[in-house]
Amino acid sequence: MRRELDPDKTIAEVVSDGRDYIKLNGKDRHVIGYLRGFLFSAKRAMTPVRALSGGERNRVILARLFTRPSNLLVLDEPTNDLDVETLEVLEDRLVEFHGTLIVVSHDREFLDNVITSTLVFEPGGKVRSYVGGFSDWTRRGRRLAEKDDPNRAGIGTQRAADNGADRTSAPAGNPPRKLSYKFQRELEKLPAHIETLETEIAALESQTAAPEFYAQPFDQVQPMLDELKTKKDELELAVERWAELERR
Repeated sequence: MRRELDPDKTIAEVVSDGRDYIKLNGKDRHVIGYLRGFLFSAKRAMTPVRALSGGERNRVILARLFTRPSNLLVLDEPTNDLDVETLEVLEDRLVEFHGTLIVVSHDREFLDNVITSTLVFEPGGKVRSYVGGFSDWTRRGRRLAEKDDPNRAGIGTQRAADNGADRTSAPAGNPPRKLSYKFQRELEKLPAHIETLETEIAALESQTAAPEFYAQPFDQVQPMLDELKTKKDELELAVERWAELERR
């Protein structure tokens, strides 16, 4: 993949194809701001590719990859030859990815951090799906078969399109298990999200409670009422999700 990088172009030029803005999720974003998420400062983003280290080139490749519109990623051993910084960047981007991810990797910690379901090739030619990562699968008493086991099972992984996919409980009697990296990050973000929703709901309720509110035309009243209902529904779901993760 490194041969695709033009050594005479800057990081910004390579990632944005020479444009100042890139489109992400339907919105324009300045390439310099985007590259900060891949650990490139504004000054470093203007550096020619030929001056980069191997780890930096890997981050440029990742930055280019995630500018391409896609709802499906298939990755084969993506952690090979990545330094720690680049690996953390990759995990962050995959956790934020809204599509479906199918990944093959020997790195079990990486799998636990980014996937929400596991496909296991079991004896008898059956393929069974388990909620959670590799560690969740082993906590159910499963294990990889030995090399000389004629009935050994294989294991593959995928991440559901819904980033909030639920996990099943561990068998009774097992010790409490720590949340995976992905679900811990989700839990940490929920209180701030709930607070924001409560603030927005309070502002909308203040507007709709004003005496003159319903004297306005329908096309001004109804959209605000619809937005208020949507925010309340979203708040209810966020609180339920927070409680669910707290119980894990």
